[in-house]
Amino acid sequence: MTVSPLPPRSSSPGTPGAPPASSPAPASSPSPISVGRWRPPRRVMRWGSLIVPVLLAVADALLVNGVTFGLELNVSLAAAAALLVRRRLPALVFLITLPGILIGYVWFAPMIALYTVALLRPNHRLLGISALLLAAAHFIPWPVSDFEPTAYRENTLTLIDACVTSVGPIALGLLVRTRGELAARIEDLTRSRRHADELIAEQVLSTERARLAREMHDVVAHQVSLISLQAGAVQISAEDAKAREGARTIRELSVRTLDELRHMVGILRAAGGDHEELTPQPRLADLPRLIELSALNVSFEADDATRRPGHPEAVERAAFRIVQEALTNVRKHAPGARVTVRVNDAEDAEGAAQTATEGAAPSAAQGTAQKAEETRGLRVEVRNGPPDASAVAPGLPGGGHGLVGLRERAQLLGGTLEAGPTEEGGFVVRADFPKTPRVTGTA
Repeated sequence: MTVSPLPPRSSSPGTPGAPPASSPAPASSPSPISVGRWRPPRRVMRWGSLIVPVLLAVADALLVNGVTFGLELNVSLAAAAALLVRRRLPALVFLITLPGILIGYVWFAPMIALYTVALLRPNHRLLGISALLLAAAHFIPWPVSDFEPTAYRENTLTLIDACVTSVGPIALGLLVRTRGELAARIEDLTRSRRHADELIAEQVLSTERARLAREMHDVVAHQVSLISLQAGAVQISAEDAKAREGARTIRELSVRTLDELRHMVGILRAAGGDHEELTPQPRLADLPRLIELSALNVSFEADDATRRPGHPEAVERAAFRIVQEALTNVRKHAPGARVTVRVNDAEDAEGAAQTATEGAAPSAAQGTAQKAEETRGLRVEVRNGPPDASAVAPGLPGGGHGLVGLRERAQLLGGTLEAGPTEEGGFVVRADFPKTPRVTGTA
């Protein structure tokens, strides 16, 4: 009995010309993930790669063997159904699909199973045995008694077809596996290069920090040292008591500046200096000394806020810096002006306690007042009058960013800062801080 020729495969829905159901949409499709090429979600890709080959194998079985159930169609459908677990049991699924090509003359199920074996189990011995089994199942007819050894031409063509059928899925599986390994290695190399770039950037930053430290030490420290020496000489030689007091103040400020500068140079030279405290940070209790050294006509008004330890360190440090910057601005822009510095408690919401206590019972009013006391924050106000026309402006340099920095410092802590001219021709800077800052330790 002559072996009937295999049916043509060009009409099968699994031919290369027919796109699978899960093929990506055109590149012009809108993408919610990226602007470039659109790709389906990962879950759709995973289920699509599992279901679509099964559907192709079922269609192959129906086209080759018809829709009438029999031995050929049954083994072909069994081979197609086995593809559902091909990722977990690739070798076993491949063995189950061999009767499909031997008896039912289907190609897709065994070829997909062999591709999965090459992709997930790239063992040379296993792949060689699998290729021989698939080629034999393709070459030997069913029933075996139909084989004609003398049909040399047909047997040769069938053998070539069987070799291509068995070698093609293995080559494709190994190619896809190699491509995945290369992609993983490229990702590792990219990650390593990114890490190397970060290390180089840190090294460059450390080098620049060290250079900056040398410049600060060689230039700034030298000049401040000269100022301190000159002030010491004036303090010793001056006959006027006021001049000696001014020279003493200049010398004290110079020594303090040198100490802070030396500490900052050490921080810049240290590898982990970004997380260290730059210098012992000032508190509200240091305001009187700051005002004394400012050489301005300052009136300091403060209540228990400067002595009570209830305010966070970040709030006290921000309040000190605001007063310091405001006095510097007075020295620059309003020489000879009278200055008033007020530091007192302020409620987070002005008038809240008064409104809440009006018309309330004595016990309720007392509880509301106590609650308002607990939520009371801190207010810092620096007000100066108009400059003295007879005073000489010191001509100090300025960058124009002082108030911007103070406003950002206050906002980081959940507070507010207002600054503007007054009706008397002066200027006022007012900052309010809450009882509990939003961010602590960063201002």
